[in-house]
Amino acid sequence: MYRWWDKYGWKTTLTILALSVAWLLKQTQATAIAETYYFLVSPFQSQQQLLLENKLTNARILQLEQRLNELEQQNKQFKELLDYAAAQPRSAITAPIIGRSADIWWNQITLGKGSKDGVAKGFIVNGIGGVIGRIIQVTPHTSRALLISDPHSRVGAVVTRTRHPGFIQGKNSQTAVMHFFTQVVDVRAGDTITTSSLSYLYPAGLPIGQVKSVNFEKGPAPEAEIELNVPIDLLEWVVIQPFSPKVEIK
Repeated sequence: MYRWWDKYGWKTTLTILALSVAWLLKQTQATAIAETYYFLVSPFQSQQQLLLENKLTNARILQLEQRLNELEQQNKQFKELLDYAAAQPRSAITAPIIGRSADIWWNQITLGKGSKDGVAKGFIVNGIGGVIGRIIQVTPHTSRALLISDPHSRVGAVVTRTRHPGFIQGKNSQTAVMHFFTQVVDVRAGDTITTSSLSYLYPAGLPIGQVKSVNFEKGPAPEAEIELNVPIDLLEWVVIQPFSPKVEIK
């Protein structure tokens, strides 16, 4: 008996222990191991979950802050526009810019008001600070405006201080060129430029911009670089002013 135990006893003991553990796992469905795993891993999972929740919360706060800033800017711009529109004739029409292509950003804009709102070809489009263009196409609910920053646009203009006349040509930017009609002109940086009474397409006296510099060497007549009053590239709303051009708009 002792010889048998010495030879097979430890194997028998290990077998009984293994069978006992297997039976215990089966009865408890590995609950002990699962619980042990949970207590070992849960601190790390909790930390990761907390980090994820913090990131989501911060992202949400940032989104709300940005949305609030956007609404504040829109409200400020719209209030300024309402104040400007209130100073215009009763017939003035406030319109949103609803269309603008990157390739013609400085050339044309589409407005959310049309013939059903009283808009017609030839009407003048203003922003806060001055004129920006004129209506060239109208549908029942929309209209299209040619901007004074378009190189094909021509606006009769005058130097307010000295009354020297010329015309404004766009440069696809916030600046334009004023071409004078005579070789001798009295113009200098800071002079105000407005639309001229000689213009066929615009009423007289609308603010356009200010002189930045003058090139007196340019032939056949001097040219002036004009900084436009209205930030045309940033506009979201405009005011349409009724006007009957002196020439037929095709």
